[in-house]
Amino acid sequence: MMSNLFSTFDPSSSILNIPLNWLSTLLGIMFFPFALWAMPSRWILVWSSIMKTLHKEFKILLGPQKAKGTILFVSLFSLIVFNNSLGLLPYVFTSTSHLTMTLSLALPLWISFMVFGWVNHTQHMLAHLVPMSTPGPLMPFMVVIEMVSNLIRPGTLAVRLAANMIAGHLLLTLLGDTGPSLSASLLSILVISQILLLLLESAVAVIQSYVFAVLSTLYASEVN
Repeated sequence: MMSNLFSTFDPSSSILNIPLNWLSTLLGIMFFPFALWAMPSRWILVWSSIMKTLHKEFKILLGPQKAKGTILFVSLFSLIVFNNSLGLLPYVFTSTSHLTMTLSLALPLWISFMVFGWVNHTQHMLAHLVPMSTPGPLMPFMVVIEMVSNLIRPGTLAVRLAANMIAGHLLLTLLGDTGPSLSASLLSILVISQILLLLLESAVAVIQSYVFAVLSTLYASEVN
């Protein structure tokens, strides 16, 4: 029996005291050679269609002048969705359920956006601190509120992704641990509920990847 419920997320696999769990982050690379086939499969065609759709949407968010930057956010979406999806497989470590991973993605992006914006578009960044039609007496308070909301952006990005991954995995673990103590009739209900929950988690894995990429794109568009 687990002494700690969250021990299922501990990176414990190792060889010669070298942790191997974080290597699961690179498992998505094994899908890329399939894109080089002379005759692509249906899955590759579907994935290419998704990438083209995301490219068009991110291009609209960034604007035509920053269209080349969409490759960064499409790649970010691919990395997160692969890690989220592979984490649903048995014995595969879910790196995106740790703040170490999600903050490593969100914080450098946010810092680069802020540095670029304040260095190259200082007046534009200052104008963002005071929304239009704000009454004069409320302007100092609005500046403080906007600054706080801007500072917590990388934290909200990281916590949102990690919390959603942890919540689904914990629920799957809790339901799975009750299996040995159930009768045959209840066990069939548990299996069905686990399958439905796994389908839900598969959708959450894609949705959270999309939300992370879209919000990052919106934050980038604000510094133009």
